[in-house]
Amino acid sequence: MKLDDLTVTYRGHPALHHVRGHFAEGSLTAVIGPNGAGKSTLLKSILGLVPLHKGSISIAPERACTAYLSQQTEIERNFPIVVRDCVLLGYWHKAGLFGAISRALIQRAEFALSEVGLEGFSQRPISSLSAGQFQRMLFARILVQDADMILLDEPFNTIDAKTTAELLKLITAWHHEGRTVIAVLHDYAQVRSHFPQSLLLAREVIAWGDTTTVLADEHLRQAEAMAQAWDENALPCQESNAS
Repeated sequence: MKLDDLTVTYRGHPALHHVRGHFAEGSLTAVIGPNGAGKSTLLKSILGLVPLHKGSISIAPERACTAYLSQQTEIERNFPIVVRDCVLLGYWHKAGLFGAISRALIQRAEFALSEVGLEGFSQRPISSLSAGQFQRMLFARILVQDADMILLDEPFNTIDAKTTAELLKLITAWHHEGRTVIAVLHDYAQVRSHFPQSLLLAREVIAWGDTTTVLADEHLRQAEAMAQAWDENALPCQESNAS
């Protein structure tokens, strides 16, 4: 996937500014940077959920083959649905909104729940789940999607260390299967241990490539200095939209 001069603005102010680079097919990449650096905006741009002010995104697999896990704060946990039915929503692109779900697909969903440690949770309301159990369920939904590209926005926020370790194993397995995985993360130690590639953002690219190189002290200092210099009251960006 190639990003060419990607610029995204909110109310005329850049959230991403002239981002250029590419995610290699089958790569495992952490997207890191200060708060407000545009990390979540990058994922939403890839999905086509926010309009581009300038530039383009070229994606090898179709967006229908992309799985997306948003931040837990963006997910309605009180929706009246049971765990298995929530996982079955992962088949939406294959079955359609009113498509029939076969017994084989249901069995596959049950297997996915077992894979994430939620065997026996099928008929529980999602509102009864702990934060860690809820995240496991969402990972089970990704499993049934069988996507070529997986985008994860702060997947370990607010969950316990045991759940995080087990979900990291799943992410590593996806990488070994040749899937492209991009995850927004904050824990640099976690990034160093599990993500061979990293993209350091501060609304623009500070460094992109091998994690050891990207997480060099000078790059982290540069990102922090740029974050401190952001002026949210500055005049809106005057660049014209791409034709």
